[in-house]
Amino acid sequence: MNKNLTNSQLDRKNILNNDIALEEIKKNIDIQGLIFEDKIVFTKSMLCQFYGVEERTIERYLSDNSEELNENGYQVLKGKKLKDFIATIKQSNYTSMEDVNFLSKTTVLGIFDFRAFLNIGMLLIESESAKVVRQRILDIVIDVLNKKTGGATKYINQRDMDFHLTFLQDENYHKEFTDALKDYTNMDNAKYSIYTNKIYQSIFRENAEEYRQILRLNEKDNVRKTLYAEILKIVHAYECGLAEELKKKFECLGRPLYHNETEEVFLRFESQALWKPLIFDARIKMASRDLALREAFHIQLKDYIKPLEKSEFEKFLGHDSDLLVKLMEENQDVLKRLKDRD
Repeated sequence: MNKNLTNSQLDRKNILNNDIALEEIKKNIDIQGLIFEDKIVFTKSMLCQFYGVEERTIERYLSDNSEELNENGYQVLKGKKLKDFIATIKQSNYTSMEDVNFLSKTTVLGIFDFRAFLNIGMLLIESESAKVVRQRILDIVIDVLNKKTGGATKYINQRDMDFHLTFLQDENYHKEFTDALKDYTNMDNAKYSIYTNKIYQSIFRENAEEYRQILRLNEKDNVRKTLYAEILKIVHAYECGLAEELKKKFECLGRPLYHNETEEVFLRFESQALWKPLIFDARIKMASRDLALREAFHIQLKDYIKPLEKSEFEKFLGHDSDLLVKLMEENQDVLKRLKDRD
């Protein structure tokens, strides 16, 4: 999926909130900054030199994008903080910066941390250097994802322990649902795929085939193994709840349900108010994570897409998820024996 960082705040946020990718970007972009308060920072003149633009250009972007840049690490120093920063400059070996005497006379000074430095580079359309930086950023983000997932981002959901704990019960819940369709409805075998798709459509507005196409799954891929834990839990809740409702209706009628009666049960079940907050949250997670982590765009859920928080990137790309993958790989034989025994 082609991304234009200059006009997409969503894509910019998804990169700037990804600390794992930022560390790799920092290693691969050759710029000298200053260490202030234990982090690398840059003055406006340093940005001008790196990006090859005039100060008034940086000022214009600061004015037009103040909220975003402030959120991503731009700050204005005053008072003691400014004095401390000037002292840092005097101790630095960096020679291509504002004249120290001039800085000693100023009362305010804006500085950029590394995220704000990248943020400016994502916005600048006048700079060839910024264009190169944007492409390098996108390449590194993709490279980090590929390295973490072995090139199979469709299974990035499995880098979350909660998925594995949830999936352990998947077969049981699904069997409870299919048994209810078998025992309590008077329909042909198409009912299994029909009502599985109805559940998917109710939760995330796509049937199984549409979902496969968006995630570029092949015929052998199990859809449920690619679902995030939160989505799979709601699927389980639907299956258990619907199985119970079908049983109640069957016992009330004293016979299997016809198609129209089964449909009525489903419509009444999915319209329950309790689903609204759960489905709303699930759609946000699915649409937002898939765009950021899988480059998969769910057009039916476009209104639910939000930037991922740092904790989300850490959850699927961070240290703990790396340990989980290693643990699963080391215990594949044990897990297979347990599954075969069940």
